[in-house]
Amino acid sequence: MTTKKKRIGILTAGGDCPGLNAAIRGIGKTAIVEHGMEVIGFVSGYTGLIHKEYVKLNEEQLSGILTLGGTILGTSREKPFKISQEDGNINKPELIKQNYDELGLDCLICIGGNGTMKTAWKIGELGINVIGIPKTIDNDVYGTEFTFGFDSAVAIATDAMDRLHTTANSHQRAMVIEVMGHDAGWIALHAGMAGGGDIILIPEIGYNSKAICKKIEKRFEDKKAYSIVVVAEGIKVPKNYSAAGYIAKCITKNTGIETRETRLGYIQRGGSPTHTDRILATRYGAYAAEMIAQERYGEMVAIEGNKLKTIPLSEVSGKLKLVTLDNPLVVKCKNMGVSFGD
Repeated sequence: MTTKKKRIGILTAGGDCPGLNAAIRGIGKTAIVEHGMEVIGFVSGYTGLIHKEYVKLNEEQLSGILTLGGTILGTSREKPFKISQEDGNINKPELIKQNYDELGLDCLICIGGNGTMKTAWKIGELGINVIGIPKTIDNDVYGTEFTFGFDSAVAIATDAMDRLHTTANSHQRAMVIEVMGHDAGWIALHAGMAGGGDIILIPEIGYNSKAICKKIEKRFEDKKAYSIVVVAEGIKVPKNYSAAGYIAKCITKNTGIETRETRLGYIQRGGSPTHTDRILATRYGAYAAEMIAQERYGEMVAIEGNKLKTIPLSEVSGKLKLVTLDNPLVVKCKNMGVSFGD
């Protein structure tokens, strides 16, 4: 008796980040070479799944993409369970189930961040076999220690800080660098520690502008020629201000010290992934293919203590992994004199 060849679908959704192609490659190569599966990739995230737009993926198409940034499948921020007037009478969840069945898929692998995992869980509730793979530069997906894309973003932010140190020292200025992180301060925390930030401001820890200014004045009094302030974009600031812009203005106004701001923005999302992200994304992808071979569905691939594991998508949905006050890096930074503005 011959076993039916499994057919699987892959999509990448939400914001792009380094490592997506490494994950696609990890899934595809393991599925094809090890398990003889057929693999298709949906174009532009959940949009492709809704409109039945896809490409067949073979070994040749998966070669040479490991080092590429972005995603060969494209992505979008389509939310199929969110009803809008533009959709008219289109029932997107119904179309997703219909297309899944018509294509004869055995499983759908959804690669993305928090929103993608929430949608994946809802898709699973439709009776579709689904597996989630967590990616985001913000590293805020619940249930996993690290998401791929994060290490690359931290490396980019750290490199930028290294460059700011030299110009800040030359001009004896305070430098404020803004990194991504609407709700979670993981990039600011890690890059701040790696890049020698003197003050780190993250959304999870409230700050006092007077405390920030006092810290910078003290550094100048102690003959320290410059100060580096790392801020996550999601810290609370008055309307119409960027995080870096507001903090820089506060420092200049209250201390008289010349201050400059730098906002990295989408630079943190682009380019080739670090070796760490390439390996993590590949491991996630290969593990997801093994899960399909074992017919384990409704779960997200995760990592803890460098060991791969899974967590039910139902436990991931709607949650964020945030920096806590007792986080070892926060404690270590404070012990070295780094201020969090509190």
